[in-house]
Amino acid sequence: MAGNSRRRGAIRKGGTKKGAVVGSGGQRRRGLEGKGPTPKAAERTGHPAQKRAAAAARATNAQQRRRQEADNPETVVGRNPVYECLRAHVPATALYVAVGVELDERVSESLRLAGDAGISILEVPRVELDRMTGGVLHQGVGLTVPPFDYAHPDDVFAAARSSTRPGLLVALDGVTDPRNLGAVVRSAAAFGAHGVLLPQRRSAGITAVAWRTSAGTATRIPVARATNLTRALREAAAAGFTVVGLDADGTTGIDDLTVATDPLVIVIGGEGRGLSRLVRETCDVTVSIPMASAVESLNASVAAGVVLAEVARRRRQ
Repeated sequence: MAGNSRRRGAIRKGGTKKGAVVGSGGQRRRGLEGKGPTPKAAERTGHPAQKRAAAAARATNAQQRRRQEADNPETVVGRNPVYECLRAHVPATALYVAVGVELDERVSESLRLAGDAGISILEVPRVELDRMTGGVLHQGVGLTVPPFDYAHPDDVFAAARSSTRPGLLVALDGVTDPRNLGAVVRSAAAFGAHGVLLPQRRSAGITAVAWRTSAGTATRIPVARATNLTRALREAAAAGFTVVGLDADGTTGIDDLTVATDPLVIVIGGEGRGLSRLVRETCDVTVSIPMASAVESLNASVAAGVVLAEVARRRRQ
């Protein structure tokens, strides 16, 4: 009979049949034991307090990583960026040259400038330079620079007010691409701005990529970091600056920028989202750039160059 463990050849395995089992295997005793004190709310998995504590820990770790990155030296690569940085007297610590690199005019001049400035010149294998730069196209040269020395916003405002020309500052609201930052710094220096203002959070900093894009012009114009950009803009307005925000839905076209000859702070919004709400509300004027209907917006650095060129043109007139 099926299931009859007494038939010939059948093997009955203990504990496989339903019914009473001798002993509980310690389950009853363990069930009567206490489980200890109740864990704190921050230690209970899934508890709101535990989620808040985990989020705070992640934020702290991210802040520590940013500080560590800020304390690490940067490597500027590329023949023209390296040459421009050396010509602008960037406080570099070492110039790396790949073995067998072609000595064109820029490389030769970079070697001369580094030697005159007392900067160490190190010849390394190309694979070592590849490792140092993370595989970025370096053209056989790399320049190690210390962390960027940011100015204080008050010093930038004071320098703009004391200038014989009307003050001109550029503020970036959430521009996170270091290439855009470097291009804006270069445009600001080219069109006579007195400084660039960055928020301390949610913004790119002057890294090796920004150094490269700015072609060394970050040493010719002060770049400041503000703990609170909105508060810094209000302080600038109180000091006599007109805060002009560049926005696709601006109330004024660039052709009607009649305040161009006044002391200005031009605010450029971040990639994609543009100006934040608080910054937009702080602006005295919002300006738009007329474009063909098929194009929604310009790159942040391109838009900054267009507005700065228009301001410079009006001031020359």
